[in-house]
Amino acid sequence: MIERPLLIVVGPTAAGKTWLGAQLALRFHGEVVSADAFAVYRGMDIGTAKPEPELRKLVPHHLLDVASPTERYSAGQFLRDADSVIAEIDRRGRQPVVVGGTLFYVHALLYGLFPEPPKDLTLRAQLEAAWERDPEALRRELAQRDPELFARLSPNDRQRILRALEVSILAGRPMSELWAQSPSSGPRYRFCLLACCPPRPALHARIAARVETMFARGLVDETRRLLESGVAPTAHALKAIGYREAVRVVQGEWSETQARQATVVATRQLAKRQLTWLRGEAGVQWLAGFGEEVLEQASALWEACRGE
Repeated sequence: MIERPLLIVVGPTAAGKTWLGAQLALRFHGEVVSADAFAVYRGMDIGTAKPEPELRKLVPHHLLDVASPTERYSAGQFLRDADSVIAEIDRRGRQPVVVGGTLFYVHALLYGLFPEPPKDLTLRAQLEAAWERDPEALRRELAQRDPELFARLSPNDRQRILRALEVSILAGRPMSELWAQSPSSGPRYRFCLLACCPPRPALHARIAARVETMFARGLVDETRRLLESGVAPTAHALKAIGYREAVRVVQGEWSETQARQATVVATRQLAKRQLTWLRGEAGVQWLAGFGEEVLEQASALWEACRGE
């Protein structure tokens, strides 16, 4: 692994992570490594709020547009790709700046993926059938078996909910407990973990404005193009907030107004889960504001972290 520490910028959605991470990369001769589970997909630009082309010309950004939306990009794939990119950035004498809101990816990068029990195809088939009958019942079961992990997951994240239940049943212990007690020699990298945390009312207002802008820029048309290109409505990529609502517009189930309203609600819920996750993460240094408000504070914390 590299000798220099990683600079990591996280926080809830719409908190200004992208801008802050890019500005820190500019200031400290760095390059951005995206930690976003949906920005990896090509053709999904509006709904994932990818950095604008002008910003990407100023600052190299990695792990954007690296997968087809017909595929499922995994945490294991992210870990392999991120390690490779970070090593290459370091070899060129540049500073890796990890930026993103997929906190499971960030945690995996710092601590690795804990060893899980092997998959049980019979149990998984039973859980999948139960989800088709009554997904709410499985959500309640996970909330009972592993309340800590349940608080961090989207209620629509079928794949992770089913895997968490599978692991807890097979291991006889919650996945969060296995994760916390997984043998480790410590973090895989030295790091400085900075988290934007603007006031909740201001964050909610920005989320609403951001969703409005996404739909105005053509999120529904972007989703329609993805579907017409052969991406299945049930593809993992289209489970992203905004896209799953836009799919219902394309299919004639919802009006665009309904989709916008549902996207705002889901995005607020995501922001809450992200903050819950971060409060349980070790080493977080909080930045009390949006990204554009805390650049100097973030710079000072980073300089202290690397010993300047």
